[in-house]
Amino acid sequence: MNPRRLFGTDGIRGKANVPPMTPELVVRLGRAIALVARRDAGRAPRIVIGKDTRLSGYMLETALEAGICAMGGRVLLTGPMPTPAVANLTQSMRADAGVVISASHNPYDDNGIKIFGPDGFKLADEAEAEIERLLDDAALDQRPCTGERVGRAERIDDASGRYIVYAKNAFPKELTLNGLKVVIDAAHGAAYRVAPLVFSELGADVTAIGVTPNGKNINKACGAMHPASMVREVLKRGAHIGIALDGDADRVIIADERGQIVDGDAVMALCATRMLKAGKLSGGTVVATVMSNMGLDRALSPLGGRVERTAVGDRYVVECMRKNGYAFGGEQSGHLVFLEHATTGDGVVGTLQVLAVMVAEERPLSELAHVMEKVPQLLENVVLPKRRPIDEMPELSREIRRVEAELGGEGRVLVRWSGTEPKLRLMVEGPDLSRLEAVVRTMADAARSDMGVVE
Repeated sequence: MNPRRLFGTDGIRGKANVPPMTPELVVRLGRAIALVARRDAGRAPRIVIGKDTRLSGYMLETALEAGICAMGGRVLLTGPMPTPAVANLTQSMRADAGVVISASHNPYDDNGIKIFGPDGFKLADEAEAEIERLLDDAALDQRPCTGERVGRAERIDDASGRYIVYAKNAFPKELTLNGLKVVIDAAHGAAYRVAPLVFSELGADVTAIGVTPNGKNINKACGAMHPASMVREVLKRGAHIGIALDGDADRVIIADERGQIVDGDAVMALCATRMLKAGKLSGGTVVATVMSNMGLDRALSPLGGRVERTAVGDRYVVECMRKNGYAFGGEQSGHLVFLEHATTGDGVVGTLQVLAVMVAEERPLSELAHVMEKVPQLLENVVLPKRRPIDEMPELSREIRRVEAELGGEGRVLVRWSGTEPKLRLMVEGPDLSRLEAVVRTMADAARSDMGVVE
Protein backbone atom coordinates (compact mmCIF):
# COMPACT_ATOMS: atom_id res chain seq x y z
CA MET A 1 0.00 0.00 0.00
CA ASN A 2 1.33 3.44 -0.92
CA PRO A 3 1.72 5.91 1.96
CA ARG A 4 -1.48 7.83 2.68
CA ARG A 5 -3.50 6.31 -0.13
CA LEU A 6 -6.57 6.38 2.11
CA PHE A 7 -5.81 9.43 4.25
CA GLY A 8 -6.34 12.84 2.67
CA THR A 9 -5.82 16.29 4.16
CA ASP A 10 -8.48 15.58 6.80
CA GLY A 11 -8.53 11.84 7.47
CA ILE A 12 -10.29 9.15 5.45
CA ARG A 13 -13.49 10.16 3.69
CA GLY A 14 -15.92 8.64 1.20
CA LYS A 15 -19.39 7.28 0.55
CA ALA A 16 -20.59 5.36 3.61
CA ASN A 17 -20.75 1.57 3.17
CA VAL A 18 -18.72 1.83 -0.05
CA PRO A 19 -14.95 1.18 -0.01
CA PRO A 20 -13.03 2.56 1.78
CA MET A 21 -15.74 3.63 4.24
CA THR A 22 -17.01 0.09 4.99
CA PRO A 23 -17.44 -1.59 8.37
CA GLU A 24 -14.92 -4.22 7.33
CA LEU A 25 -12.16 -1.69 6.75
CA VAL A 26 -13.11 0.31 9.84
CA VAL A 27 -12.79 -2.79 12.05
CA ARG A 28 -9.23 -3.21 10.75
CA LEU A 29 -8.62 0.49 11.19
CA GLY A 30 -9.68 0.21 14.83
CA ARG A 31 -7.29 -2.69 15.30
CA ALA A 32 -4.44 -0.74 13.72
CA ILE A 33 -5.11 2.39 15.79
CA ALA A 34 -5.19 0.33 18.97
CA LEU A 35 -2.00 -1.53 18.07
CA VAL A 36 -0.06 1.70 17.47
CA ALA A 37 -1.53 3.30 20.60
CA ARG A 38 -0.66 0.24 22.72
CA ARG A 39 2.92 0.31 21.47
CA ASP A 40 3.30 4.00 22.25
CA ALA A 41 1.57 3.82 25.64
CA GLY A 42 3.16 0.56 26.74
CA ARG A 43 -0.20 -0.73 28.02
CA ALA A 44 -3.79 -1.35 26.96
CA PRO A 45 -4.77 1.95 25.28
CA ARG A 46 -7.71 4.24 26.09
CA ILE A 47 -9.28 5.70 22.94
CA VAL A 48 -12.02 8.34 22.72
CA ILE A 49 -14.57 7.97 19.89
CA GLY A 50 -16.89 10.80 18.88
CA LYS A 51 -19.13 11.24 15.86
CA ASP A 52 -21.53 13.60 14.15
CA THR A 53 -25.22 12.90 13.47
CA ARG A 54 -25.07 10.90 10.22
CA LEU A 55 -27.13 7.75 9.96
CA SER A 56 -24.02 5.73 9.05
CA GLY A 57 -22.31 6.87 12.25
CA TYR A 58 -23.97 4.05 14.19
CA MET A 59 -22.55 1.44 11.79
CA LEU A 60 -19.02 2.83 11.71
CA GLU A 61 -18.88 3.60 15.44
CA THR A 62 -19.74 -0.03 16.22
CA ALA A 63 -17.14 -1.31 13.76
CA LEU A 64 -14.41 0.96 15.12
CA GLU A 65 -15.29 0.03 18.69
CA ALA A 66 -15.11 -3.68 17.81
CA GLY A 67 -11.67 -3.33 16.23
CA ILE A 68 -10.25 -1.45 19.19
CA CYS A 69 -11.71 -3.88 21.74
CA ALA A 70 -10.37 -6.83 19.71
CA MET A 71 -6.88 -5.45 20.34
CA GLY A 72 -7.51 -4.99 24.05
CA GLY A 73 -8.25 -1.28 23.93
CA ARG A 74 -10.68 0.56 26.20
CA VAL A 75 -13.17 2.70 24.27
CA LEU A 76 -14.65 5.93 25.62
CA LEU A 77 -17.76 6.93 23.64
CA THR A 78 -18.93 10.54 23.53
CA GLY A 79 -21.87 10.23 21.13
CA PRO A 80 -22.47 13.20 18.79
CA MET A 81 -19.79 15.74 19.64
CA PRO A 82 -17.83 18.43 17.74
CA THR A 83 -14.45 17.43 16.37
CA PRO A 84 -12.63 19.96 18.61
CA ALA A 85 -14.48 18.56 21.64
CA VAL A 86 -13.10 15.08 20.92
CA ALA A 87 -9.61 16.54 20.54
CA ASN A 88 -9.98 18.33 23.87
CA LEU A 89 -11.40 15.28 25.67
CA THR A 90 -8.58 13.10 24.34
CA GLN A 91 -6.05 15.46 25.86
CA SER A 92 -7.85 16.27 29.11
CA MET A 93 -8.73 12.63 29.88
CA ARG A 94 -5.15 11.53 29.18
CA ALA A 95 -6.40 9.13 26.51
CA ASP A 96 -3.95 7.59 24.07
CA ALA A 97 -5.86 8.57 20.92
CA GLY A 98 -9.09 10.18 19.79
CA VAL A 99 -11.15 9.32 16.73
CA VAL A 100 -13.91 11.36 15.09
CA ILE A 101 -16.40 9.73 12.73
CA SER A 102 -17.52 12.56 10.47
CA ALA A 103 -17.40 13.81 6.88
CA SER A 104 -17.51 17.42 8.07
CA HIS A 105 -19.41 19.57 5.55
CA ASN A 106 -20.18 16.70 3.12
CA PRO A 107 -23.71 15.32 2.49
CA TYR A 108 -25.17 12.81 4.94
CA ASP A 109 -24.43 9.72 2.82
CA ASP A 110 -20.69 10.36 3.06
CA ASN A 111 -18.68 9.68 6.18
CA GLY A 112 -15.10 9.85 7.33
CA ILE A 113 -12.62 9.19 10.10
CA LYS A 114 -9.93 11.47 11.53
CA ILE A 115 -7.51 10.60 14.29
CA PHE A 116 -5.96 12.65 17.08
CA GLY A 117 -2.91 11.79 19.13
CA PRO A 118 -2.78 11.92 22.94
CA ASP A 119 -1.81 15.61 22.75
CA GLY A 120 -5.09 16.46 21.00
CA PHE A 121 -3.44 17.25 17.66
CA LYS A 122 -4.20 15.47 14.40
CA LEU A 123 -1.75 12.73 13.53
CA ALA A 124 1.19 13.66 11.34
CA ASP A 125 1.38 12.30 7.79
CA GLU A 126 3.97 9.72 8.87
CA ALA A 127 1.74 8.31 11.60
CA GLU A 128 -1.21 8.02 9.23
CA ALA A 129 1.03 6.26 6.71
CA GLU A 130 2.05 3.74 9.38
CA ILE A 131 -1.60 2.99 10.19
CA GLU A 132 -2.30 2.49 6.47
CA ARG A 133 0.61 0.07 6.20
CA LEU A 134 -0.77 -1.98 9.07
CA LEU A 135 -4.13 -2.38 7.33
CA ASP A 136 -2.43 -4.63 4.75
CA ASP A 137 -0.10 -6.32 7.24
CA ALA A 138 -0.95 -9.92 8.16
CA ALA A 139 0.66 -9.29 11.55
CA LEU A 140 -2.44 -7.29 12.46
CA ASP A 141 -4.42 -10.54 12.51
CA GLN A 142 -1.82 -12.43 14.53
CA ARG A 143 -2.13 -10.40 17.73
CA PRO A 144 -5.65 -11.11 18.99
CA CYS A 145 -6.53 -10.46 22.61
CA THR A 146 -8.48 -13.22 24.31
CA GLY A 147 -10.03 -13.86 27.69
CA GLU A 148 -9.68 -11.04 30.15
CA ARG A 149 -7.44 -9.10 27.73
CA VAL A 150 -10.37 -8.30 25.40
CA GLY A 151 -11.21 -4.62 25.63
CA ARG A 152 -14.40 -2.91 26.77
CA ALA A 153 -16.38 0.23 25.99
CA GLU A 154 -18.17 2.81 28.10
CA ARG A 155 -19.89 6.14 27.57
CA ILE A 156 -18.57 9.47 28.84
CA ASP A 157 -21.88 10.63 30.31
CA ASP A 158 -20.72 14.19 30.93
CA ALA A 159 -18.94 14.72 27.59
CA SER A 160 -21.27 17.58 26.61
CA GLY A 161 -20.80 19.37 29.91
CA ARG A 162 -17.03 19.03 29.70
CA TYR A 163 -16.97 20.67 26.27
CA ILE A 164 -19.32 23.47 27.29
CA VAL A 165 -17.07 24.38 30.24
CA TYR A 166 -13.95 24.20 28.06
CA ALA A 167 -15.47 26.44 25.38
CA LYS A 168 -16.75 29.01 27.88
CA ASN A 169 -13.27 29.24 29.40
CA ALA A 170 -12.05 30.56 26.03
CA PHE A 171 -14.14 33.71 26.59
CA PRO A 172 -12.70 36.46 28.85
CA LYS A 173 -14.00 35.93 32.39
CA GLU A 174 -14.57 39.66 32.91
CA LEU A 175 -17.03 39.82 29.98
CA THR A 176 -20.54 38.50 29.35
CA LEU A 177 -22.83 38.26 26.35
CA ASN A 178 -25.70 39.91 28.21
CA GLY A 179 -27.89 41.93 25.84
CA LEU A 180 -26.58 40.33 22.66
CA LYS A 181 -28.89 38.51 20.28
CA VAL A 182 -27.19 35.54 18.65
CA VAL A 183 -28.46 33.27 15.87
CA ILE A 184 -26.71 29.92 15.60
CA ASP A 185 -27.17 27.34 12.86
CA ALA A 186 -25.69 24.01 13.96
CA ALA A 187 -26.26 22.34 10.55
CA HIS A 188 -28.20 19.51 12.25
CA GLY A 189 -24.70 18.30 13.09
CA ALA A 190 -22.41 17.41 15.97
CA ALA A 191 -22.84 20.70 17.87
CA TYR A 192 -26.64 20.76 17.82
CA ARG A 193 -26.86 20.36 21.60
CA VAL A 194 -23.71 22.00 22.92
CA ALA A 195 -23.25 25.12 20.78
CA PRO A 196 -26.49 26.91 21.75
CA LEU A 197 -25.78 26.19 25.42
CA VAL A 198 -22.30 27.73 25.30
CA PHE A 199 -23.65 31.07 24.12
CA SER A 200 -26.78 31.10 26.30
CA GLU A 201 -24.79 30.23 29.45
CA LEU A 202 -22.58 33.26 28.73
CA GLY A 203 -25.70 35.42 28.73
CA ALA A 204 -26.72 35.71 25.09
CA ASP A 205 -30.29 35.65 23.81
CA VAL A 206 -29.93 32.65 21.49
CA THR A 207 -32.05 31.63 18.52
CA ALA A 208 -30.99 28.15 17.42
CA ILE A 209 -31.74 26.59 14.04
CA GLY A 210 -30.36 23.42 12.47
CA VAL A 211 -30.73 21.59 15.80
CA THR A 212 -33.12 18.74 14.89
CA PRO A 213 -30.94 16.05 13.31
CA ASN A 214 -32.60 12.97 11.85
CA GLY A 215 -29.50 11.25 10.47
CA LYS A 216 -30.11 12.49 6.94
CA ASN A 217 -30.38 16.28 7.16
CA ILE A 218 -26.85 17.18 8.28
CA ASN A 219 -25.54 20.12 6.18
CA LYS A 220 -28.68 20.01 4.01
CA ALA A 221 -29.54 23.59 2.99
CA CYS A 222 -28.10 24.83 6.29
CA GLY A 223 -24.91 25.47 8.22
CA ALA A 224 -21.60 26.83 6.97
CA MET A 225 -22.13 25.46 3.47
CA HIS A 226 -25.52 27.15 3.12
CA PRO A 227 -25.60 30.21 5.40
CA ALA A 228 -28.65 31.82 3.77
CA SER A 229 -31.03 30.42 6.41
CA MET A 230 -28.84 31.85 9.16
CA VAL A 231 -28.70 35.23 7.43
CA ARG A 232 -32.50 35.36 7.08
CA GLU A 233 -32.89 34.60 10.77
CA VAL A 234 -30.40 37.32 11.73
CA LEU A 235 -32.38 39.92 9.82
CA LYS A 236 -35.72 38.60 11.12
CA ARG A 237 -34.60 38.64 14.75
CA GLY A 238 -32.54 41.81 14.62
CA ALA A 239 -29.59 39.78 15.90
CA HIS A 240 -26.12 41.18 16.51
CA ILE A 241 -24.36 38.19 14.95
CA GLY A 242 -25.13 35.01 13.03
CA ILE A 243 -23.10 31.82 13.39
CA ALA A 244 -23.22 28.93 10.88
CA LEU A 245 -21.24 25.83 11.83
CA ASP A 246 -20.45 22.89 9.60
CA GLY A 247 -21.37 19.28 10.38
CA ASP A 248 -18.57 18.64 12.86
CA ALA A 249 -18.33 22.27 14.08
CA ASP A 250 -14.62 22.71 13.41
CA ARG A 251 -15.29 25.73 11.21
CA VAL A 252 -17.71 28.64 11.12
CA ILE A 253 -19.16 31.21 8.76
CA ILE A 254 -20.24 34.42 10.51
CA ALA A 255 -22.72 37.13 9.48
CA ASP A 256 -22.88 40.66 10.87
CA GLU A 257 -26.05 42.42 12.07
CA ARG A 258 -26.78 43.50 8.49
CA GLY A 259 -26.67 39.93 7.21
CA GLN A 260 -23.32 40.40 5.47
CA ILE A 261 -20.97 37.40 5.51
CA VAL A 262 -17.70 37.87 7.39
CA ASP A 263 -15.44 35.08 6.11
CA GLY A 264 -12.43 33.45 7.73
CA ASP A 265 -9.96 35.95 6.28
CA ALA A 266 -11.88 38.90 7.73
CA VAL A 267 -12.16 37.19 11.10
CA MET A 268 -8.41 36.52 11.11
CA ALA A 269 -7.74 40.17 10.29
CA LEU A 270 -10.10 41.35 13.04
CA CYS A 271 -8.63 39.12 15.73
CA ALA A 272 -4.99 39.34 14.65
CA THR A 273 -4.91 43.13 14.67
CA ARG A 274 -6.13 43.10 18.29
CA MET A 275 -3.63 40.40 19.22
CA LEU A 276 -0.84 42.45 17.62
CA LYS A 277 -1.76 45.54 19.62
CA ALA A 278 -1.90 43.49 22.82
CA GLY A 279 1.44 41.80 22.12
CA LYS A 280 -0.22 38.36 21.96
CA LEU A 281 0.47 37.47 18.33
CA SER A 282 3.71 35.51 18.61
CA GLY A 283 6.18 36.37 15.89
CA GLY A 284 3.73 38.98 14.65
CA THR A 285 2.52 36.24 12.32
CA VAL A 286 -0.81 34.79 11.25
CA VAL A 287 -0.66 31.41 9.51
CA ALA A 288 -3.08 31.07 6.60
CA THR A 289 -3.29 28.96 3.45
CA VAL A 290 -2.42 29.91 -0.09
CA MET A 291 -6.12 30.67 -0.65
CA SER A 292 -6.29 33.55 1.82
CA ASN A 293 -6.83 36.99 0.27
CA MET A 294 -4.03 39.54 -0.04
CA GLY A 295 -6.23 41.91 1.92
CA LEU A 296 -5.23 39.98 5.04
CA ASP A 297 -1.55 40.85 4.45
CA ARG A 298 -2.45 44.50 3.91
CA ALA A 299 -4.51 44.66 7.10
CA LEU A 300 -1.61 43.39 9.23
CA SER A 301 1.31 45.13 7.56
CA PRO A 302 0.76 48.66 9.01
CA LEU A 303 0.91 47.15 12.51
CA GLY A 304 4.09 45.20 11.77
CA GLY A 305 2.28 41.89 11.23
CA ARG A 306 2.70 39.37 8.47
CA VAL A 307 1.04 36.30 6.94
CA GLU A 308 2.77 32.96 6.48
CA ARG A 309 1.02 30.66 4.00
CA THR A 310 0.75 26.88 3.87
CA ALA A 311 -0.87 24.30 1.63
CA VAL A 312 -4.66 24.09 1.79
CA GLY A 313 -5.87 22.21 4.88
CA ASP A 314 -6.13 23.22 8.51
CA ARG A 315 -3.75 20.42 9.52
CA TYR A 316 -0.96 22.17 7.60
CA VAL A 317 -1.83 25.47 9.23
CA VAL A 318 -1.52 23.85 12.66
CA GLU A 319 1.72 22.07 11.77
CA CYS A 320 3.27 25.39 10.73
CA MET A 321 2.04 27.07 13.91
CA ARG A 322 3.51 24.38 16.14
CA LYS A 323 6.81 24.22 14.27
CA ASN A 324 7.39 27.97 14.49
CA GLY A 325 5.71 28.83 17.78
CA TYR A 326 2.88 30.87 16.25
CA ALA A 327 -0.35 31.41 18.18
CA PHE A 328 -3.04 32.01 15.57
CA GLY A 329 -3.98 30.77 12.14
CA GLY A 330 -6.85 29.64 9.97
CA GLU A 331 -8.46 29.36 6.59
CA GLN A 332 -10.66 31.56 4.46
CA SER A 333 -13.27 28.78 4.68
CA GLY A 334 -13.73 29.36 8.41
CA HIS A 335 -11.25 27.11 10.21
CA LEU A 336 -9.91 29.26 13.07
CA VAL A 337 -7.16 27.93 15.32
CA PHE A 338 -6.27 29.75 18.54
CA LEU A 339 -3.54 27.55 20.04
CA GLU A 340 -3.97 29.22 23.42
CA HIS A 341 -7.37 27.54 23.61
CA ALA A 342 -7.57 24.66 21.11
CA THR A 343 -5.48 22.14 19.18
CA THR A 344 -7.62 22.25 16.05
CA GLY A 345 -10.21 24.44 14.35
CA ASP A 346 -13.18 25.19 16.60
CA GLY A 347 -16.15 27.15 15.26
CA VAL A 348 -17.55 27.90 18.71
CA VAL A 349 -14.25 29.01 20.26
CA GLY A 350 -13.42 31.08 17.18
CA THR A 351 -16.75 32.88 17.33
CA LEU A 352 -16.25 33.63 21.02
CA GLN A 353 -13.06 35.52 20.16
CA VAL A 354 -15.02 37.71 17.73
CA LEU A 355 -17.72 38.30 20.32
CA ALA A 356 -15.09 39.26 22.89
CA VAL A 357 -13.89 42.05 20.58
CA MET A 358 -17.46 43.20 19.93
CA VAL A 359 -18.25 43.36 23.65
CA ALA A 360 -14.95 44.92 24.75
CA GLU A 361 -15.03 47.63 22.08
CA GLU A 362 -18.82 48.06 22.09
CA ARG A 363 -18.88 48.17 18.29
CA PRO A 364 -21.05 46.29 15.79
CA LEU A 365 -19.49 43.54 13.73
CA SER A 366 -20.21 45.36 10.47
CA GLU A 367 -17.92 48.16 11.62
CA LEU A 368 -15.22 45.87 13.00
CA ALA A 369 -15.07 43.85 9.75
CA HIS A 370 -13.84 46.94 7.88
CA VAL A 371 -10.37 46.24 9.28
CA MET A 372 -9.77 44.31 6.05
CA GLU A 373 -10.49 45.35 2.48
CA LYS A 374 -10.52 42.39 0.13
CA VAL A 375 -8.45 42.40 -3.04
CA PRO A 376 -10.59 41.21 -5.99
CA GLN A 377 -10.11 37.46 -6.32
CA LEU A 378 -11.25 35.11 -9.09
CA LEU A 379 -11.33 31.31 -8.96
CA GLU A 380 -11.93 28.86 -11.79
CA ASN A 381 -11.71 25.07 -12.03
CA VAL A 382 -10.59 23.57 -15.35
CA VAL A 383 -11.42 19.89 -15.86
CA LEU A 384 -8.73 18.16 -17.95
CA PRO A 385 -8.24 14.58 -19.18
CA LYS A 386 -5.39 13.83 -16.78
CA ARG A 387 -2.99 15.38 -14.29
CA ARG A 388 0.41 16.63 -15.41
CA PRO A 389 3.08 18.55 -13.47
CA ILE A 390 2.52 22.25 -14.09
CA ASP A 391 6.18 22.78 -14.99
CA GLU A 392 5.61 20.26 -17.82
CA MET A 393 2.81 22.44 -19.26
CA PRO A 394 4.84 25.03 -21.26
CA GLU A 395 2.01 27.27 -22.48
CA LEU A 396 0.43 27.49 -19.04
CA SER A 397 3.82 28.13 -17.41
CA ARG A 398 4.52 30.98 -19.85
CA GLU A 399 1.11 32.50 -19.18
CA ILE A 400 1.63 32.30 -15.41
CA ARG A 401 4.98 34.12 -15.69
CA ARG A 402 3.43 36.79 -17.93
CA VAL A 403 0.52 37.42 -15.56
CA GLU A 404 2.78 37.52 -12.51
CA ALA A 405 4.99 40.13 -14.19
CA GLU A 406 1.95 42.16 -15.18
CA LEU A 407 0.46 42.14 -11.68
CA GLY A 408 3.73 42.79 -9.87
CA GLY A 409 3.11 43.49 -6.20
CA GLU A 410 -0.55 44.37 -6.83
CA GLY A 411 -1.70 40.76 -7.16
CA ARG A 412 -0.75 37.13 -7.26
CA VAL A 413 -1.39 33.90 -9.17
CA LEU A 414 -1.99 30.44 -7.71
CA VAL A 415 -2.33 27.35 -9.90
CA ARG A 416 -2.70 23.92 -8.31
CA TRP A 417 -4.23 20.54 -9.00
CA SER A 418 -7.16 19.21 -7.01
CA GLY A 419 -6.00 16.54 -4.58
CA THR A 420 -8.54 13.97 -5.80
CA GLU A 421 -9.31 14.54 -9.49
CA PRO A 422 -7.82 15.93 -12.75
CA LYS A 423 -9.12 19.40 -12.05
CA LEU A 424 -6.80 22.40 -12.31
CA ARG A 425 -7.63 25.20 -9.87
CA LEU A 426 -6.78 28.70 -11.07
CA MET A 427 -6.80 31.63 -8.64
CA VAL A 428 -5.83 35.18 -9.52
CA GLU A 429 -5.92 38.33 -7.36
CA GLY A 430 -5.48 41.89 -8.56
CA PRO A 431 -6.95 45.38 -8.49
CA ASP A 432 -9.14 45.07 -11.61
CA LEU A 433 -11.79 42.31 -11.61
CA SER A 434 -12.58 42.66 -15.33
CA ARG A 435 -8.89 42.21 -16.11
CA LEU A 436 -8.77 39.13 -13.89
CA GLU A 437 -11.60 37.55 -15.87
CA ALA A 438 -9.60 37.92 -19.08
CA VAL A 439 -6.45 36.60 -17.40
CA VAL A 440 -8.18 33.49 -16.07
CA ARG A 441 -9.63 32.75 -19.52
CA THR A 442 -6.20 32.91 -21.16
CA MET A 443 -4.69 30.69 -18.45
CA ALA A 444 -7.49 28.14 -18.83
CA ASP A 445 -7.03 28.15 -22.63
CA ALA A 446 -3.28 27.65 -22.20
CA ALA A 447 -3.85 24.65 -19.90
CA ARG A 448 -6.27 23.08 -22.37
CA SER A 449 -3.82 23.66 -25.21
CA ASP A 450 -1.05 21.92 -23.26
CA MET A 451 -3.38 18.91 -22.89
CA GLY A 452 -4.53 18.97 -26.52
CA VAL A 453 -8.09 19.85 -25.52
CA VAL A 454 -10.08 21.90 -28.01
CA GLU A 455 -12.99 23.99 -26.68
